[in-house]
Amino acid sequence: MKKYFSTGLKGLAMGAADVVPGVSGGTIALITGIYEELIDSLKSINVKAVKLLFKEGISAFWSYINGWFLVSVFTGVFISVFSLAKILETLLATYPILVWSFFFGLIVASAIMVLRRITHWNYDKLIAVVAGTVAAYYITVLTPAQTPETWWFVLLSGALAICAMILPGISGAFILLLLGKYTYVIGAISSLDIVTIVIFGVGAVIGLLSFSNLLSYLLRKYHDITIAVLSGFMIGSLNKIWPWKEVVKTFTDRHGEVKPLLEQNIGPVQYEQITGNEAFLLYAILFAIAGFALIAAFEFFATKHKSE
Repeated sequence: MKKYFSTGLKGLAMGAADVVPGVSGGTIALITGIYEELIDSLKSINVKAVKLLFKEGISAFWSYINGWFLVSVFTGVFISVFSLAKILETLLATYPILVWSFFFGLIVASAIMVLRRITHWNYDKLIAVVAGTVAAYYITVLTPAQTPETWWFVLLSGALAICAMILPGISGAFILLLLGKYTYVIGAISSLDIVTIVIFGVGAVIGLLSFSNLLSYLLRKYHDITIAVLSGFMIGSLNKIWPWKEVVKTFTDRHGEVKPLLEQNIGPVQYEQITGNEAFLLYAILFAIAGFALIAAFEFFATKHKSE
């Protein structure tokens, strides 16, 4: 029970990260040490598991898919998403610089911790880090699109977003932003629009089960190369999380509110000159240090627990 309670807390952290565009729940899973077990457990939900269910019963099926682990993780994720969606939405609207600074420090520390897991470096792994960085950076500079709100596109959005959510450095929330569905889905969660939530959830399950098989194979056959690419994703995503931005282009959503469509990174001084708002540089640095320290603490206690 102690183990599953701890796993549930990690799920809470994953859910909180998944709500924020630019921060990945996969990153949290990786730095808290449950990433590979999560991918392998998801991969095990397959035809063989169904056969076990009918031949040997629920107990064999549940053991095969690592059921209690999955329940504890996703219970934490769902509790966090439904409870924190409105809070994070408010914090991002009220204190965007401080929130993004905190996550910037968190991701920098996460990338360092993940890179330390590669013990033997060579050119292949360096190239993998660079490739992951470039790919994630390119995704972050894509312009978000305006897309339909039909059921099939919500289903597709759920499948694509969940694939990104289990990739460290690539945020599922940001993929939703690119697809023009972030505000729509967050609004559905906040207002408990059951139909939209169920359609999105079905798409997420489909994407999760199919993509986890590919990731499990890569981690098993090309572990260090895969970890190198994933760490590159985290480094490349820092472009999206930079706290000071200038809005270059806007759009009007379905509620008539003007929202940022395209932003570019600028310095704190330039931010004050362009927007007329305070850059909160000192506070931003402190929050970034706090984010970095949080991940360092995660790593310290995880290492201590493993050694014990």
